[in-house]
Amino acid sequence: PCSVSAALQEQLRQLALQDFPCGLGSWNKSRFPARRSPRGRQTRLWADPAGHEEDVPLSEESPEALIELLKDRHSPWALPPGCSPQDQHLREVAVLQPKLVCGSNIFQVLRSLRIVDKGVEELDEGLLQLQQLEELILSANHISRITSANLPRTLKVLELCCNAVADLQDLCAQPPPELLHLGLGYNRLCGPSQDKYLTAAFWPNLVSLDLSFNNLTDLVGLVSQLSSLEKLRILVLKGNPLALIPTYRGFLVDSLPKLCILDDIHVGFDERHQFLGLASQPELMRSEARVVVSVGDMKGVPDPSTLQQLANDSDFPVITYSYCVTYEF
Repeated sequence: PCSVSAALQEQLRQLALQDFPCGLGSWNKSRFPARRSPRGRQTRLWADPAGHEEDVPLSEESPEALIELLKDRHSPWALPPGCSPQDQHLREVAVLQPKLVCGSNIFQVLRSLRIVDKGVEELDEGLLQLQQLEELILSANHISRITSANLPRTLKVLELCCNAVADLQDLCAQPPPELLHLGLGYNRLCGPSQDKYLTAAFWPNLVSLDLSFNNLTDLVGLVSQLSSLEKLRILVLKGNPLALIPTYRGFLVDSLPKLCILDDIHVGFDERHQFLGLASQPELMRSEARVVVSVGDMKGVPDPSTLQQLANDSDFPVITYSYCVTYEF
């Protein structure tokens, strides 16, 4: 299976951090410290790593000129559309401070890692090399299991939207203690078995939680767990079966008084006043629904009453027809 580390190595290879206009090549004037004359004026002599002196070749470019090649969207060295700001930042670092992105040094630079739709299936222990990582975005992959022991403790944002996560037990074994946002939208979480992992015991600093488009069904049980998240301000639950309950939004607004945004809609003072007291009436949380289906004109189907009349008046065998209509919800 493809791991996050393997996808990261491939991403770094595509960024070409050691090739022109990045890296420690002879084209970059910043690779050697300038020598100064006795009067303090900078000379054209530069020292190479071996301690020799050399004249600055005219073919060398200033760091400013190299950065311009990276930023100009018409440049052949510009990043293609859709690349993350982190990719652009790494390439600029590879010009201004190229030694920082050489070899394993780059793992100390990365604070944000975005690997989207790369077929990743496994969060391996190689992630622990990223000791400064604060944001990890792994949306639209094939991840079904998250081993929290392989997550850097410095993480503040973990986005796993559009994967195959069905169980939070492994994620909650050693969760990053400073996590502020957890994104689990468009996964396979089923309630109420997973509700117990959404408490302050595992996420004491959580501010934002996205559980949209899963299969969560127990609104009352879920809210009883979420109420322990004292810092929670943003919650997304739309797309779950529990969101079909008529009093869904009002019950959440009244049950979580510190919530500021629910399903991407701001929670105002008027709304809080409107739903005041609804949290104390869980009996309003209906678990059943009635659907009325009206069938309009039907063509090509014989009239049942006519067939019955023929059957009563005839001494011969009569062919009968039966129909089955199926509704999928």
